Amino acid sequence: MTGTSETRALTELKQKLSETWDLTMIHGLLDWDQSTYMPPGGGPARARQSALIAGLAHERRTDREVGRLLDRLRPYEESLPYDSDDASLIRVARRAFERASRVPPAFMAELSRHFNLSYQAWAVARPQNDFAGMAPLLQKTIDLSRRYADYFSPYDHIADPLIAEADYGVTAAEVTQLFGRLRERLAPLVRAIVAMPPADDACLKQHYPRGEQWAINESILRSIGYDFERGRLDVTHHPFMTKFSLGDVRITTRVDEHDLGYALFSTIHEAGHAMYELGIDPAFEGTPLADGASSSVHESQSRLWENFVSRSLPFWQFFLKPLKAAFPAQLGGVDLETFYRAINRVERSLIRTEADEVTYNLHVMIRFDLELALLEGRLAVKDLPDAWNARYAADLGVAPPDDRDGVLQDVHWYAGFVGGAFQGYTLGNILCGQLHEAALVSHPSISADCAQGNFEALHAWLGSEVHRHGAKFTTAELVQRITNGPLRIEPYLAYLEAKYVPLYGLD
Repeated sequence: MTGTSETRALTELKQKLSETWDLTMIHGLLDWDQSTYMPPGGGPARARQSALIAGLAHERRTDREVGRLLDRLRPYEESLPYDSDDASLIRVARRAFERASRVPPAFMAELSRHFNLSYQAWAVARPQNDFAGMAPLLQKTIDLSRRYADYFSPYDHIADPLIAEADYGVTAAEVTQLFGRLRERLAPLVRAIVAMPPADDACLKQHYPRGEQWAINESILRSIGYDFERGRLDVTHHPFMTKFSLGDVRITTRVDEHDLGYALFSTIHEAGHAMYELGIDPAFEGTPLADGASSSVHESQSRLWENFVSRSLPFWQFFLKPLKAAFPAQLGGVDLETFYRAINRVERSLIRTEADEVTYNLHVMIRFDLELALLEGRLAVKDLPDAWNARYAADLGVAPPDDRDGVLQDVHWYAGFVGGAFQGYTLGNILCGQLHEAALVSHPSISADCAQGNFEALHAWLGSEVHRHGAKFTTAELVQRITNGPLRIEPYLAYLEAKYVPLYGLD
């Protein structure tokens, strides 16, 4: 292939990929609107519209001409360094093409339509504590998840193709083994902490008006680097981040007027996701590289900002003063140590999204184990609430009073596959420990800078080592590049122990 023909083929490939990208972004815009401003009466039509766009995107994703162009470009790809932009684009596009080509467009449209209708039903069923009403929809989701996995047969485990959607290259066996080692080390720490008197968090549970919370959240987001010229903040049932281009990355949150921490930390969490997307090389726009590497790498960014940064003592050495100015009646008499202990209170809890960072991973592991059982057929949908409640009693020492705060609490199984979504949360926490450790080696002043409200060094390091690469590398490849080794639980556990052993006066 001559240089000219290579250039033509690559240009043509990028054009076709851009069309798929735009359709995917349009689908995301429909989902965002449904989760924020769409009136309930728009639901049936939105499901139909989303299914149409999903089907069109899948048709373009599996266009035979894309496959032909990828074949023509293979010699060019093999002549380039593995980590070059062109080689990475061709490699990632080929992987997406080969995976998508296994799944019929009609099935993808059916999937989109079902997920849409299921989400709308869940938004009504959860407040009404109506698991029975959701059970048939959940059973269909499991059936569709199994059908999707079967398009990738043979596999070692039925969850592997579903996990690959979010964390390519990661298997159920690897996650099970890693989670087992983490639980073995984490469970004793949780037991030791919850045996101690819990930190007093009364200062967070007063009345905090929605408007004032919104204003201080926006102020903090600007300070840590979220770009409102390329993003916005809106309200939804379940906070999330979404993008429609690398110049339009939006976040949502939910405000609880009687819990200052809920909106504060969920908003910073979503901003961590958004700042990752906003830091991707703009040259990748319109291609499969203009995305995060995986759900676990994405989660490492959100949890780094939520926990390692915004729940740290240095962060509040700077931000407690403006927070007090916003809420003088509620926080005027609260000192730094009291506030720091309050936002890092550890306790047995029912709600994953509200869990502290020590117990959080136990919530994730429960869900991961249950969805494997559902996919394997070891657990029936009708028995899921009892199985959920039993695991919570065994692992966290609490039992949900109802399904609303039990098996219905997370949207994931009611708006997407059963399988593949939850492992990324804990893998991201583990990776967060390694990244934070590596960042401190490169920039030892990060904590001191944070106490001055300066996040430039951390932003620059994350931008250079993680963000700019987009989806060029798998999770394992990125971890190897940054830390010269595989994913390890030790830095994350060391962080938790260094923080919580002195906080709770443990030996």
